[in-house]
Amino acid sequence: MYTGKTEQPCCLCDDPDTVTRIDLPPAAVPEMANSGPIAWQDIEGSVSIHFCDSDWGVVRDLVLDMGQNPLGKCNVARASFVLREDFEALLNDVRDEPDHSGVEAELLADSERVRAAAEEATDSERVQAALVQWVLDEQAEPQRGDD
Repeated sequence: MYTGKTEQPCCLCDDPDTVTRIDLPPAAVPEMANSGPIAWQDIEGSVSIHFCDSDWGVVRDLVLDMGQNPLGKCNVARASFVLREDFEALLNDVRDEPDHSGVEAELLADSERVRAAAEEATDSERVQAALVQWVLDEQAEPQRGDD
């Protein structure tokens, strides 16, 4: 069974004809609709969501003009990501969770670069930068409360 990334339909309406892809850290998965059964800690690399032309316009406006996060309406079943292979069940061995710090650092660095040069960035880059920042800020909040 192949568990790698595939081209997916629009995460909002299931339209197979998509125009925009956004890459997010695995921590975005719990914010998405129908994410309950997914062990997002077992995702290796980034999570990609796709939008059709009409939904992309709405998402772009929500994020860039209204400052709202649309991830709660995105169906995670239509996201593309790579799950680590489940050798624990096969070998009766416990493996460490994938380390997301590398992908998070890379996406955050890209987001900061886009925000610094916002005038030259595309709408897609600016939306991705905002979503990555929101997801990582949300993930960091509980840790701040523990200090």
